[in-house]
Amino acid sequence: MASIFAKKPLSQLLGEANSSGEGSLKRTLGAGNLVALGVGAIIGAGLFVRTAAAAAQASGPGVTLAFIVAAIGCAFAGLCYAEFAAMIPIAGSAYTYAYTTMGEFVAWVIGWALIMEYALGAATVSIAWSEYLNKLLEAFHLPPISYELSHSPFESAAVDGVMHSGIINLPALLIIVALSLLLIKGTQESAMFNAIVVFLKVAIVLVFIAVGWQFINPSNHEPYLIPENAEPVKNAAGTIVREYTGWNKHGWGGILGGAAIVFFAFIGFDAVSTAAQEAKNPKRDMPIGILGSLAVCTVLYILFGHVLTGVANWREFADPAKGGEASVTYAIKAHMPGYEWLGTAVTMAILLGFSSVILVMLMGQSRVFFSMAKDGLMPKAFSELHPKFRTPYKSNLALLIFVGAFAALVPGSLAGDLTSFGTLLAFVLVSAGVWIMRKSDPAQPRPFRAPLSSPSFPFVPIMGIVVCLGMIAALDEFTLKVALGWMLLGFIVYFIYGKRNSKLQQGIVVVPTEMEEQAFIEPDPKNA
Repeated sequence: MASIFAKKPLSQLLGEANSSGEGSLKRTLGAGNLVALGVGAIIGAGLFVRTAAAAAQASGPGVTLAFIVAAIGCAFAGLCYAEFAAMIPIAGSAYTYAYTTMGEFVAWVIGWALIMEYALGAATVSIAWSEYLNKLLEAFHLPPISYELSHSPFESAAVDGVMHSGIINLPALLIIVALSLLLIKGTQESAMFNAIVVFLKVAIVLVFIAVGWQFINPSNHEPYLIPENAEPVKNAAGTIVREYTGWNKHGWGGILGGAAIVFFAFIGFDAVSTAAQEAKNPKRDMPIGILGSLAVCTVLYILFGHVLTGVANWREFADPAKGGEASVTYAIKAHMPGYEWLGTAVTMAILLGFSSVILVMLMGQSRVFFSMAKDGLMPKAFSELHPKFRTPYKSNLALLIFVGAFAALVPGSLAGDLTSFGTLLAFVLVSAGVWIMRKSDPAQPRPFRAPLSSPSFPFVPIMGIVVCLGMIAALDEFTLKVALGWMLLGFIVYFIYGKRNSKLQQGIVVVPTEMEEQAFIEPDPKNA
């Protein structure tokens, strides 16, 4: 067998990327289309849920600075993604890039980590979907789904003075089931539906900023950073629910800790990189699409965080009985009298937006599984297509079980932080891959070159590595332990199954069939 660090030949990848068929994509996307794609993919659960979480747990009103730190890390990684996406426009994203630059074992690590990004990301958004569904039912004066049937068994809280413990998050499970079945059938959103969803997401943010600005209480922004001696937050029963003694829970350390939390709000910009094959001019349009969407969303995020922590005090969001869940709706109804209708409208539109985000994440995960299965690193079933719908139905069914169980039984805060870990690790390895590829294959044509990334002066890749590693270090200790356990499990699976079945290890060349070319060519973003 070959070394576990054996690399997949770049010529083979380019051959797969350039394979032709009726489903081949045309270069029809301009810079504006890519920016719209990025904005639509980025704005979702992260902004509406994680902003309040970061303020309550680590950053206070300084969550605006946390957004800036997270955006800087994304910008460095985004430049590296743009270089790879223009050079190797093929399904698999970071997993594929790692396979040709750092070898099979590192590719496995990044593929295993991507499960955290896509699968756990879908679970996190579905949990947020469940929270907002209850708020919507309350808005229409309908009985909400009970705490027991809408929360993880690891969660408990006082509701109307009575302590309740969760049993299963049923709404989160049901939305995962519904969208997984939709993906199995192969139905895709139309371009018009996608445009409406993007418009609604941005409109919600703009309306909240414009209206909420009038209700900002300047005292809520003082002090701007959580002080080291900040008093712990207690719930109605007098139980401490949040403390601020850790280095990453107050002051400037809290900004980095908050950045690690709100980083989840930026997940999705890498979806722009998968559209490289459709960009009219990748060299110009890819950096504009990736960095442009990041810039637009960062400005909106900063303004959104400023208004949210100005309307409601950040300490309120630490109490689950107040602003911990559906924090935006809570802030509107508790502190913006006369605009209760806005809270209801926000909830309805957010539910719609969350649904599309879950759909994209489940689809993205199935593509990673497909690429890994084609290479022999995952069971062959994950690459098998439905005879009628031409979708990876077995992969979607496996995701339905795995993601559904996670959504139903795991708290949203843990799922969100694990998602951030998986994405940050992928960004670290993609940044390192650009540096390595510049050294190992300097003559390879690159339609777009990340600036300041020469082998002798790899500033952008190094900064992408450093900033993203810093945010990983700022995640809470429990999340890091769970993530370490997950990665160790991945190592075991690789050596027991992946290495033995790897087609690269066996010297087998992977050639896509015509059916697979048509079914797994990257979908038009206007329809995804």
